[in-house]
Amino acid sequence: MTASPDPAPGEGPVRPVSVSLHEGTIAALEARTGRRGVSARVEALIQRQLERDRLHELIAEAEAAHGPADPAAVEAKRAIPRGRV
Repeated sequence: MTASPDPAPGEGPVRPVSVSLHEGTIAALEARTGRRGVSARVEALIQRQLERDRLHELIAEAEAAHGPADPAAVEAKRAIPRGRV
């Protein structure tokens, strides 16, 4: 029998954990989500941060293999969704 891989972020069973947050952070979070939406919001925020972390890792790997991106080319690509092409 082979072991199954670890679930990806957002997958697998839900498991309660304990985290410590500042009172102001909790108040701001509850103001945006309501008291019962805190877990879902924290889950979404953590998933988004994990995606960003992975993107930064991929960029670092690509730059190590191919050198840094040309700033002019990056800006040209950024301008496309902004309609400034």
